[in-house]
Amino acid sequence: MKSPRTLAAAVEHDGAVPAGRQERFRGYGVMGLPFASGYLLAMRRFPVTSLGPGYTSVWVRTPAGAWTMYSTVPPGMSCPRYFGSALTAASMEDIELQWTGEQSLKLAVGGTVGLSWTLHLSATPATRILSAVAGLMPAPLLRTTAVLKGMGPVAGLVLDSGGIALTGSSPNSQRFKAIPRRVWFIDAGSATLRGVDLGPLGPLQEQARLGGFRLPQRGLFMFGSVYFAPAGPPGRGSR
Repeated sequence: MKSPRTLAAAVEHDGAVPAGRQERFRGYGVMGLPFASGYLLAMRRFPVTSLGPGYTSVWVRTPAGAWTMYSTVPPGMSCPRYFGSALTAASMEDIELQWTGEQSLKLAVGGTVGLSWTLHLSATPATRILSAVAGLMPAPLLRTTAVLKGMGPVAGLVLDSGGIALTGSSPNSQRFKAIPRRVWFIDAGSATLRGVDLGPLGPLQEQARLGGFRLPQRGLFMFGSVYFAPAGPPGRGSR
C-alpha cells in the first residue's frame, strides 16, 4: 500500500470531482482523535469539491461538548454548511497542514485559535483488510445505502472504534454518504490549544456525535469521498 503522504500528494494534484448530482467532496482527514481529557479533534482536507475551492477544516470539541469548526474558506462553503446548527461557533482561519514524514503530519490553526497538533499514522492487519476491501469495491456499489449501512457497524467492530455511521443525516438535516477507500490508525499524537496541553489520547466517556455522524473512540485517518444532499444557497445553516 502507498504511504499516506504519497496518496495525499496524488489527491492534491488530481482535480477530478466525483461524479454525481449531490454536493461532492474528495480528500482525506482525521475522522476523529479523542483525548482522555475530554477534548476531541478532527480534520478534513478536501482539495476537490463541487462547491468551489478546496479547503481544510479543523474541528474542536471541548470536554463540555461544545463544537467549533475552523475552515480556510467561508463556513457556508465548507463543513459548517452541514453541521452549523450543532456548533457553538464557526470561522474562517489560516490552517497550516504539513506532512513531516510518510506517515506523520502536523497542523496549526493560527490567529487567536492557537492550536498546534501533531500525529502519526500506522497500518495494522485490521486497517489493511478494510482498505483492501473498500479499495477493490466498485464505486457505484460502495455508494449504495445498503452497503454503507452494513459496512459501518462492521468497520466499527473490526477497528474497535465504537459505532461508525457511513450514511445518515447531518445536524442541518442533509443526508450524507461517506465513502472510505483507505484507513489508518492514529497511534500517537499530541496537541496544545492556546498553550494548554490536551493530554494523552484516550476514548471519551461517551462517544461524540454530530447528528447521525459518529466520531470514533480511537484515532482514525481515512481517504475517500463524501456526498451530501444539496444544502441550498451557500451560507444556509452556517454560523
